[in-house]
Amino acid sequence: MLYTHPSPKQEKYYTIREITSKNMMKVVIVAILALATTLVSAYDPSPLQDFCVAINNTDSAVFVNGKFCKDPATVTANDFFFPGLNIPGNTAASKLGSSVNLVNVDKLPGLNTLGISLARLDFAPYGLNPPHIHPRGTELLVVMEGTLLVGFVTSNPNKLFTKILNKGDVFVFPIGLIHFQFNIGQTNAVAFAGLSSQNPGLITIANAVFGSNPPINPDVLAKAFQLDKNVVDYLQKQF
Repeated sequence: MLYTHPSPKQEKYYTIREITSKNMMKVVIVAILALATTLVSAYDPSPLQDFCVAINNTDSAVFVNGKFCKDPATVTANDFFFPGLNIPGNTAASKLGSSVNLVNVDKLPGLNTLGISLARLDFAPYGLNPPHIHPRGTELLVVMEGTLLVGFVTSNPNKLFTKILNKGDVFVFPIGLIHFQFNIGQTNAVAFAGLSSQNPGLITIANAVFGSNPPINPDVLAKAFQLDKNVVDYLQKQF
C-alpha cells in the first residue's frame, strides 16, 4: 500500500477545520460564562456605593436595582430606621392565627441594594404561617418565644425536612423552597427572620393555586390534585 502526502489543498482544509474547531470551543466557553453571569445577576447585586436610599420621586435621582437613589446630600439617619418591631402583630385578624410584619425596601428605603430584609412573625396558639415560598431570598429564622414546628420541602423528589424549634433555636429555609411554621404550643409564639433580599417576594401556595386572579380552570386543579370538581369549587371560594 502506497502512502501519499496530503495535497496543499487538503493541508489547507485541515488547518481551517482545526481553527474552526478552536473557535467553536471559544464560543461555547463564552456562552457558558455569559449564562453564569446572567444567573448571578438574577439576585440582588452588590452595591457599587455606600448606599442607595430608595425614593419614589424621580427628580435628580439615579435608577439602581429597581429603585431610584435619593441624592446622598439629602439622606438622613431616618432613611435607615424603622420602628415598631417590638409591637406584637394582630394574629386575631387572620383565619390562620398568625401575623407577619416584613421590613423590606418598601418600608425601609435604606435597604435598597443591600440584599437583606427582616420580618417579625407572631403566632396565636396553634397559629400557622402556611406553606409558601420566597422566590428571591433564603430565610433564617430564630424563635424568641414559644415552640414552632417548621419545615421545608425540596424540589423533586420532594423530601421534607422538619424540626421542632424552641426559644433560641435557629432554622434556615433555602431560597425558593416551600416552607412553613406552625405554633404547636398552647401559648403565643414569636420569631424573627432575616431574608437575603431587599425584596424576597412571597407566594403562598394555597392562595396562588386556589385564589389566583383570574382563577385557574377547575378541571385543571381537579385533575392535578385528584379531587372532585365540587371540592375544587369549594376551595376556590375560600380564597
